[in-house]
Amino acid sequence: MTTSDDPAGITDTPDCFINRELSWLDFNLRVLEEAENAANPLMERLKFLAIFSSNLDEFFMVRVSGVREQAFGESAPQDTPPDGTGPLEQLRRIADRTQELVARQYRCLEESIAPAMVAEGFQLVRYGDLDEQQLARVDRFFTERALPILTPMAVDPAHPSPRYHNRGLYIGAQLEQEKGLGPKRLFAVVQVPQVLPRFVNVGCDIPGQHRFVLLEDLVAARLSQLFGGFTVLSWTTFRITRDSDLELLEQESDDMLKLIEERLKARQRGQAVRIEVSARSADDSVARTIIEDEQLHDGRGESYGEVYRIEGPLDLTCLWELHKLPGYPLLHDPPFTPRMPRGLRRGDDLFAEIASHDVLLHHPYESFDPVVEFVTRAAADPRVLAIKQTLYRTSGDSPISRALIAAAESGKHVTALVELKARFDEANNVSWARQMERAGVHVVFGFLDLKTHCKLSMVVRNEGHGLRRYVHLGTGNYNPTTALLYTDLGLFTADEQIAEDASAVFNLLTGYSQGHRWRKLIVAPNDLHRRTIELIDEQTERARSGRPSRIFAKLNSLVDPHVIEALYRASRAGVPIDIVPRGICSLRAGVPGLSETIRVRSVIDRFLEHSRIYIFGPDEDAKVYISSADWMPRNFFRRVEIMVPIETPALVTRILREIVPAYLADNTRARVMAPDGSFRLIQPAAGEAPVRCQTYFLDEKGEPPALTDAVRGGSGGVEATTAARRPRRPGRR
Repeated sequence: MTTSDDPAGITDTPDCFINRELSWLDFNLRVLEEAENAANPLMERLKFLAIFSSNLDEFFMVRVSGVREQAFGESAPQDTPPDGTGPLEQLRRIADRTQELVARQYRCLEESIAPAMVAEGFQLVRYGDLDEQQLARVDRFFTERALPILTPMAVDPAHPSPRYHNRGLYIGAQLEQEKGLGPKRLFAVVQVPQVLPRFVNVGCDIPGQHRFVLLEDLVAARLSQLFGGFTVLSWTTFRITRDSDLELLEQESDDMLKLIEERLKARQRGQAVRIEVSARSADDSVARTIIEDEQLHDGRGESYGEVYRIEGPLDLTCLWELHKLPGYPLLHDPPFTPRMPRGLRRGDDLFAEIASHDVLLHHPYESFDPVVEFVTRAAADPRVLAIKQTLYRTSGDSPISRALIAAAESGKHVTALVELKARFDEANNVSWARQMERAGVHVVFGFLDLKTHCKLSMVVRNEGHGLRRYVHLGTGNYNPTTALLYTDLGLFTADEQIAEDASAVFNLLTGYSQGHRWRKLIVAPNDLHRRTIELIDEQTERARSGRPSRIFAKLNSLVDPHVIEALYRASRAGVPIDIVPRGICSLRAGVPGLSETIRVRSVIDRFLEHSRIYIFGPDEDAKVYISSADWMPRNFFRRVEIMVPIETPALVTRILREIVPAYLADNTRARVMAPDGSFRLIQPAAGEAPVRCQTYFLDEKGEPPALTDAVRGGSGGVEATTAARRPRRPGRR
């Protein structure tokens, strides 16, 4: 591995980097490990199995489909992988790794979770094992609820093969008849209805016991009824995943809203990139028919595998149904009620509070209600003249969107930047855009070649002595539902310079207005990449001059090779660096001569880690930021993003002394990266108190337990950490 102090060669040295796609699969393994962890409540283990499957679906629909297009199409990658792996080799390695992970997922279900569910009174039974009373019950269910929905579809020259829906669950069957209309042998399919429960309750006479049969088993048992006159020779369940990324960059349209609507319809018909087939079918002819029809690779010869034969029920996202069953509190995480953010009290004048002091919000531990109230109160306040809002991911019943509609209908000037390209939330956003347009909201869709990913809300209010702007900036979406599931940070402020910058951001989004001299916000694609590297390089120079230094980055993903190169430079200069990525990390930590002072730890726990926090410098000189952006090329160059400084001393102290140390002290749900890129779950040492950062944030008992000065930071702590982790001087290998 090249470790020269000359940085020019680093980004050309593949083994300094971890492949992005394989790093993501390692992240999903960490999710799976939470399902395997018997210390988690049983229903939460089911949840993690479902999340693992949902994550994998999206990975294939977006990432794998993109690599596949590079391998077999004419498209070039937007970002060339710095690890040097070509697209076909990536596909092979992805397929091999995914097969391993899926097999492990089903072993977890079969060998660990299913027996635990049986012990708690939940049992999945086969259709053939039902007693007469249960058969009568499921027969009524089938006749009254399923049969009116089901559509048997023959496949022959007169009935072309249907276009199987993306992620739809199907039963394929080989049929035969002695006489009657149609051919003697027939291949046919039927879609398992998504509008019905996958787990059909068949009843049980034992109190506290529950028996379920899978919907597809119930439908399969009635195939001869659906295809009257035919005998079922064999059947199997299958599920196809399709390319679902919206390709818009090369398209032209006078109406982006209409273009998005057209592409949403096409999503169900994208190229197949994966097929999952039940492995319990003795006859493989049904699967072969579908695989060949969809032109999927079976893994033979020089190709790679796109066929996944599954030992168990397909599509384990269905486990959400069991997770959401009412009751069973002991099988779930303890419930919690978000508290009011510090500096705010219920019933107080929200705008007066923000005018008097900045407010930091830490979700989901602190309530998202003030963010909703910020917009709803502005909509009803006669002194509010204008509201400007970005919307990236909205909820189905969005109170913020409704408030914007009410404000427009009351005559206020309302502008909403709706990002129609928010992946897999496009339909929600299209619906709200239509409703807001009808109400008189000025709806803008940003740029065709840039996603508007920043989280920004601004209220312009007549204070009598003049106009005042109030601003909310966040790391997460304006979605009250996900605000209970994701960890995020937000800032309320009336700072005039931030407000001026916020106005300039909206002017850029609505009118391409440029040339603004940014006071405090750092904005992508303008200068976020450049400023990030400058901030890293400042710490490099501090370390080289013998002064205390520090870099901390909590983010979703770290991919950008130039930022990684800057971090390697900083590490070789002796800067102590802590990276806390949720998912992808293409940087290698702890490599002698390259990244000895870099520690990478990932926290996977009850809530999805989504906040982005960036700190440059030891506590007494720290520059502290929160941001909507990860350190990825797409965030730096293909999105509108914001990084905002936290400057109020009390808020800076809270981040430096409470939030960051808790993540660095977690020894229960944190995993540490080894130089080879693998992650190891941390366990408390002998005599060491367990620390679980999310539990600490929920309880808010004060300082996290067992934090040393070296972990906590501060001048003494940073110096001690720097001395302990400083590598040999450049040139002294």
